[in-house]
Amino acid sequence: MAGNGALSGAVIAVAGAGGPAGRAALLRLAEAGATVVGADNDPERLSEAVDAARYASGGASVTGDTVDLLDLRSTREWAAHVEKDFGRVDGLVHLVGGWRGSETFTKTSLDDWDFLELLLVKTVQHTSLAFHEALQRSDRGRYLLISAAGASTPTAGNAAYSAAKAAAEAWTLAMADYFRKAGKAEGAEGPTSAAAILVVKALVHDAMRAERPNAKFAGFTDVKDLAEAITDVWSRPAAEVNGKRLWLTEQP
Repeated sequence: MAGNGALSGAVIAVAGAGGPAGRAALLRLAEAGATVVGADNDPERLSEAVDAARYASGGASVTGDTVDLLDLRSTREWAAHVEKDFGRVDGLVHLVGGWRGSETFTKTSLDDWDFLELLLVKTVQHTSLAFHEALQRSDRGRYLLISAAGASTPTAGNAAYSAAKAAAEAWTLAMADYFRKAGKAEGAEGPTSAAAILVVKALVHDAMRAERPNAKFAGFTDVKDLAEAITDVWSRPAAEVNGKRLWLTEQP
């Protein structure tokens, strides 16, 4: 299918490609015609995700790189080699996730914060710093962060998680301001590239439904619907999505 979809010719990197949301994104982006380069720190999980996307999308261009996104140098090297190998980078989809919570605010463990700060904040810092210049060089560059409604409405037992998500959102919005100013400096009326946040309550996938057949997962976003929403961002003008929170669940 590659080459004849809405994203024909686009080169899109997916961080955290080995998880359920990453698998769905690899497939949907490839179906839309993009060349997709996934990254994960688990080579076996990444290989399975890449092979599944290639098979399901009819042999589309999907590749994978084992990358330690907690290491800025490694992340920069990944960004450089993607642009060198494919000639451009039109997107970075950030799907690195993780969750820890507590029964009450009082029982919050700061070890949870240390863990989540690495997964949810540091990886955003590294991918954004590594890819922002290449994305600005693109005529349709997009940096997409997947966030949670809890960043805006934190609950007592989710202090560490919500704070980490809020920090990641703030960092992404600062990147959006960079794109806005860069577009202006280049003489454009608005940004030519964009950083946006897709907000979900939580994600659900087929394996979760199989494990809990009686659960309703109310307000959850299916990973396939998330992948569709990710792909759709490229159909919208940069100025329309830059610096925006795009809600896929009920907005508080």
